[in-house]
Amino acid sequence: MGRVEGKTVIITGAASGIGRQDALTLAREGARVVITDLNEDAGRALEKEIGGAAMFLRHDISNEDDWKSVIARTEDRFGPVRGLVNNAGVLMMASIEDTTLEQWHKVHRVNSDGYFLGCKYGVAAMKKSGGGSIVNMSSVAAAGLPFAAAYSASKGSVAALTNSVAIHCRSAGYRIRCNSIHPDGVLTPMVLPMLGNPDPATVGYDADPTTRFCDPADVANLVLFLISDESRFISGAQIRITNAY
Repeated sequence: MGRVEGKTVIITGAASGIGRQDALTLAREGARVVITDLNEDAGRALEKEIGGAAMFLRHDISNEDDWKSVIARTEDRFGPVRGLVNNAGVLMMASIEDTTLEQWHKVHRVNSDGYFLGCKYGVAAMKKSGGGSIVNMSSVAAAGLPFAAAYSASKGSVAALTNSVAIHCRSAGYRIRCNSIHPDGVLTPMVLPMLGNPDPATVGYDADPTTRFCDPADVANLVLFLISDESRFISGAQIRITNAY
């Protein structure tokens, strides 16, 4: 217990799925968590569930003014920002032939532009606080999936951005780390409908050791490690969470 005691961490897309589990796990280990999402009902419900160590803020991660507001309100409530989990994202299933330019822009507006803004304002905030850790949620799709052209490209951009941020912060002498996580399938509300809405207990690792689908907690445990000081000498890493390779 207490692996991130006293750290203030912003988690985007935290009202459900991986982000929700990140917030619960980090709060359990002593962090003050800022839950950001467009889903106000679910976000406020999670804030209530966690209690005084949590704050919900409505947040469009592709909006620069929203980022400025989130950082300012976080500092006002909980003090210096020491962690950021760029987790929010959108998934669109379409090949290069079927993807429209409008769809491409929609996916990249969130998954690429949103993460750029998060890193930009996260670095600025952590410079003031004396350092911290940024965790970017990428995907094994960053290597390219034929049925998700825009999504794959956006997650590839997250991986490259992560390396750029890590190298910049090291070169500048900032004590700011930046790493990316690359899960395969994760049993979240976004993914389960694609599988026909099975009971997660029947398709997860506990039931099937050959599965490609992990639980959100498997990702959150890695997020916890990367936000904690236990990983203080790890930056620029692209870490896969997969049982398939």
